[in-house]
Amino acid sequence: MADTVEIETGANPGGSVIWLHGLGADGHDFEPIVPELCLPDRPALRFVFPHAPLRPVTINGGMTMRAWYDILSLDGDGPVDEAGIRSSAEILETLIAREKERGIDARNIVVAGFSQGGAIAMHVALRHPERLAGLMALSTYLPLSSYFQTEVVANPGAGNQELPIFMAHGSFDPMLPMTLGRSSADSLLESGFDVEWHDYPMAHAVCAEEIQDIRAWLIRVCAGFE
Repeated sequence: MADTVEIETGANPGGSVIWLHGLGADGHDFEPIVPELCLPDRPALRFVFPHAPLRPVTINGGMTMRAWYDILSLDGDGPVDEAGIRSSAEILETLIAREKERGIDARNIVVAGFSQGGAIAMHVALRHPERLAGLMALSTYLPLSSYFQTEVVANPGAGNQELPIFMAHGSFDPMLPMTLGRSSADSLLESGFDVEWHDYPMAHAVCAEEIQDIRAWLIRVCAGFE
């Protein structure tokens, strides 16, 4: 179980948003966004911001930092840390299970993430055996794409194809080019998933316009929470 930062927008939350940070950040990274979202009083939400494990990151000279998985190469066709991705996916699954133990139904749980965190959120939400409330994938991509057809598309019981998906990316992103995010969105759309795509004239970041679009999407997704 990862250590987490938690914020509740009111008493007795009716839903949860589990939001994973990017490489080298921590669970506090998106904490300031919660008040900026100016969400309605009801339903109250619990925002859960986990800290990624500390691990050496190859492209950063083996420096130890918070990372959901190692980045072995910047080459799109280079090696991938499949073990790290699947290990962090288990962490997120454990966090989902904990929210259910705290009384939140799976259909009232949004999984979200930025960059590396978004990749883990996508990996889990598309495979989770129960319908979740939604997936928010920011400046990220579909990880382990070679398994997408066999583990997701060909496995509709775990596919969550009715899952509302919010994807956003910066058109000037030098770290994860927008073409990577857009191609991931297209793969989902072609496979029948419900993707709401947004792009913004920014780098590898989150901007004010994006926060307003996230707010509108969350209000729609969470409208039926009790």
